[in-house]
Amino acid sequence: QVQLEESGGGTVQPGGSLSVSCAASGFSTYSANWIRQAPGKGLEWVSGINSGGSTTWYADSVKGRFTISRDNYKNTLYLRMSSLKPEDSGVYYCVRANGGFDSWGQGTQVTVSS
Repeated sequence: QVQLEESGGGTVQPGGSLSVSCAASGFSTYSANWIRQAPGKGLEWVSGINSGGSTTWYADSVKGRFTISRDNYKNTLYLRMSSLKPEDSGVYYCVRANGGFDSWGQGTQVTVSS
């Protein structure tokens, strides 16, 4: 059974940095993703990483600012966010990819505000 639990969200000023993490089980052999949802908006895929961590993908809106990584020994997925903008605010979900996005964490709130 897959269990995903995000942590590390919070409030940061524009231009600042923040990291979020996802403690996972049943996860290491699958690609993993971060998906976010801003208030009143739909889901937006942010970034993905393959099972071994050798290949990563980013939405154009975060490319060059966000870095996804994983530690399969620690069963943890990370997202390092820098040069944050107010439009980066939202709930960030850790999601397993298994044909589709089949397992989701409960999310962690990221707020970028002065």
